[in-house]
Amino acid sequence: MHLLSTFNISKTSLLSILLAIMPFSFIAGNMLININLILLIVTSFIFYKGKVFKINFHFLDKLIICFFIFILFTGFYNYFFFDLEGIISYLASPLKSIFFIKYLVFYLVVRFLIEKDIINLKLFFIFCSISVLFVSLDIILQFITGKDIFGFTAQGRKLSGPFGDELIAGGFIQRFSLFLFFLIPLYFSNKIPKNLNKYLVVSLFIIIFSGIILSGNRMPALIFLLTVFLVILFNKQTRKFLIPFVIVFSIIFTIIFKSNEPIRVNFMGFFDQIKKTATYVAKKDFFNESAPQYLKEFSSFYDTWLMNKFIGGGIKNFRFYCHHRPNIDKNKDFICNMHPHNYYLEILTETGILGFFIISTIFLIILYYSFYKKYISTSLFKNNIIIIPFIFVFIAEIFPIKSTGSFFTTGNSTYLFLIIGILIGMIRKENSIENKYQ
Repeated sequence: MHLLSTFNISKTSLLSILLAIMPFSFIAGNMLININLILLIVTSFIFYKGKVFKINFHFLDKLIICFFIFILFTGFYNYFFFDLEGIISYLASPLKSIFFIKYLVFYLVVRFLIEKDIINLKLFFIFCSISVLFVSLDIILQFITGKDIFGFTAQGRKLSGPFGDELIAGGFIQRFSLFLFFLIPLYFSNKIPKNLNKYLVVSLFIIIFSGIILSGNRMPALIFLLTVFLVILFNKQTRKFLIPFVIVFSIIFTIIFKSNEPIRVNFMGFFDQIKKTATYVAKKDFFNESAPQYLKEFSSFYDTWLMNKFIGGGIKNFRFYCHHRPNIDKNKDFICNMHPHNYYLEILTETGILGFFIISTIFLIILYYSFYKKYISTSLFKNNIIIIPFIFVFIAEIFPIKSTGSFFTTGNSTYLFLIIGILIGMIRKENSIENKYQ
């Protein structure tokens, strides 16, 4: 406390900063994400102690708590009662389940800070905007010069920017870019002329979309376009951008697609995979040698899920059980991956039908309280602008038919429970948040 007074920093400012720097933690890597997350949790408990747990727990909160308890149960059960021939390494399943509880605490802390109006989300929007602009411009620099600002060189058809060997820059931009487009109307609308505002939005879109396309991450590019389209479609204030959005998107994609062979090959391969996937699904020929990788992963998911279909094999255990699944052909080139590359398939294999039912119910309830209340029913959120980007990034994150990383990894879990915590915190507030900034 004395240190805070020495530097003239309030509790609100410190907690707002810790939340705001989260996007830069994602750039720095999992270690910094964990440090950032733990600092936010510990600092909140130092300042507010038991008040964090004295919030009114509604049905949704209890359901989220049940999901984490179920993860603990299935982790211990699989280790002590379903560990076939010592498949799981020593205490791996129980320990991973225990450590995963930190995301429940993280959710409760974020929900408390937002609900009690302790966090200043303006800083979060600013830092998200700076981070996505930095990553996008760094990728463009890497594309032009062959090296990014840190000296990372371009590798093949995908560009990583500041992420080095990890080819995830497009996913990062897709996740945090929507906050950039809402920064000005929310916090700086009176400082920028309206005539200049529309040109600024178009310019920002060019930078962001170019960064995603050049990154070579194809699914994030599609999800980004879908998210922007939905925002424009459901909000009257943004519908004027629909035609410019279509025109600018078409021009950028055509220029990059025509002028760069690696990118052209990358996206043509993607479209070819979609076509082949549709063909093999229609024929129900999932095991064909020439079938796309996604279908082979699907077949490995299905047989692994059958091993323990009701409660799953425990989080992060797909990598163990997959190699011991029935009907496995070890003579094939593809046998197993670390996870099925889809949130819902992974949840099914690692928490079973029960875990899948719980998390699906959680997602549907959140959509009801946010999207439905905002756009379909009459509620306080009708005039709330600040909740919009959180609604649509949540929809993008839980979109069922997309390839993803593992649901239970540090980056994905932190991001998802951060967004859920903010959304639920906003929903629980009695008055719409944007009135504070008018």
